[in-house]
Amino acid sequence: MISFVRGPVAHLSLSQAVIDVNGMGMLVHATPKTLGTLRLGQEAVITTTMIVREDSMTLFGFADVHEREVFDTLLSVSGIGPRLALAVLAVLDPEAIRIGVETGDGKVFTKVPGIGPKVAGRIVLELKGKLVPTGIPAGPAPAATAEWKPQVIAAMTSLGWNEKDASASIDKATADEPELVAGGNVAQILRATLRWLGSDGARTGTRAASRV
Repeated sequence: MISFVRGPVAHLSLSQAVIDVNGMGMLVHATPKTLGTLRLGQEAVITTTMIVREDSMTLFGFADVHEREVFDTLLSVSGIGPRLALAVLAVLDPEAIRIGVETGDGKVFTKVPGIGPKVAGRIVLELKGKLVPTGIPAGPAPAATAEWKPQVIAAMTSLGWNEKDASASIDKATADEPELVAGGNVAQILRATLRWLGSDGARTGTRAASRV
């Protein structure tokens, strides 16, 4: 098992990164939140887990060991594969997932695209007792209003958008979400903006002229 990779970031996209490990490009699939912390050309250390199948070996990356533990545990649920487990982590923080399982709140998992009530109920049923709250706050502490936007813009520029288009997209994505803006949670605002960019409404919005 490859527990982590370390090296300069050679490539970034919305769903994956390539890390140059001693001249070998390691392709790592990760959430926008994790990828948003990386910078092209800068050294990064990413916690990983490898999924080995008959026809492939795929590396998934995480912000820390807590995310990886939740990912690995989600894979034990019937019908939950690596891609869907990663999608859960893209929408929900590890602690929110643990709390949802512990309290039997299946609805929290229906926020994830591709998960309906039946699968959500299966997650709660099969993971009861396997994922318990740790007391670690769900996500980073909210940033001050004056600070969060530059941080989100920086994350988006690292994914290929220019600053002007990133700023415009953030404004449009948060226009109808005053509570999100007031909270100032950088990771949540980044996810909301990326979701907006992938929605039908974003087709009329502004995208970067060039993408990594």
